[in-house]
This record gives sequence, structure tokens and C-alpha cells, in this order.
Amino acid sequence: MKRANVEDYLEKGMYGPKQTKIAERRRFLGTIRERILIALTKSQVMKPGIYPEIECLMKEHPKATLLLNGELPYQYLSDYIKKAREKKVAFSIVKDQDHQTDIGLVLTYQHAIDKEHIFIDPPLKKNTHFLKKKKKKASLSFFKRLFKKT
Repeated sequence: MKRANVEDYLEKGMYGPKQTKIAERRRFLGTIRERILIALTKSQVMKPGIYPEIECLMKEHPKATLLLNGELPYQYLSDYIKKAREKKVAFSIVKDQDHQTDIGLVLTYQHAIDKEHIFIDPPLKKNTHFLKKKKKKASLSFFKRLFKKT
């Protein structure tokens, strides 16, 4: 019985702890889907500026961790790093030289949150409803309504 424990200990030391959902972890920069608040593809991260959804979620979830794909040049990651520092959100640059992924950025927790939609549908700039409610149309004055063509 002690021999099994020693072998387990040696394997853990040589290969690291046993992990579940290895394919998911490779795709999502070391985490699993059920822990993710939001994810961006590499091409989305490479677009100029910061996605407002990411900034908003960093503000709402300061205990989350931002994972950035280390395969991307620093110039694309720097704005997200600056924003994470500003919002006091922990971040890490992840690089797995053995496996490729289409994911460029993940905002995640250490526990499951099971959010249904974790991706931002392109095009981004039309998703501003995420940050602010739609403005109501100004009601037309009485005279404008009276003479409005139908």
C-alpha cells in the first residue's frame, strides 16, 4: 500500500498533477470552459484597442484572472496588460510551445461559473449594448408629430 503512494508521489513530481479535460485546457490557455467569463480569439486580440466587454468584466470581477496567449506579439497584449494593472486584475501570459490554440485571451476564475456564452460575436463595435442601455428616441414634439408624414 505504501509503494503505490510513493509511485503516485514520484509521478506527480515528474509529470505534474493529474489533470482533467486536457484538450479544453490546451485550447483555453490552461483553464477549462466552465470557469471562463469571456474569451477572445487571437484575431480579436490583434484588433486595435481594447474590447469594452473585457474592460467592463474586469471592473465587475476584480478577483478573476486574465490569461493572455504568449504566442501573440507583446504589442497586441500590452493594452490588455495595462488595463488589468489599472483594474488590479491578476494576469498571466501563457505559452504552450507544444500545442496551438485559436484563443488569444481568457478572463477566468479558479472555480466553475458555467456561463453559457463566453465568446464575443464579431463585429465588436456593434456590441456596445453590453455597456450601456439603448437610448430612447426623443419623443417628437406635438407639432412635429402633427405634421409628420406617414
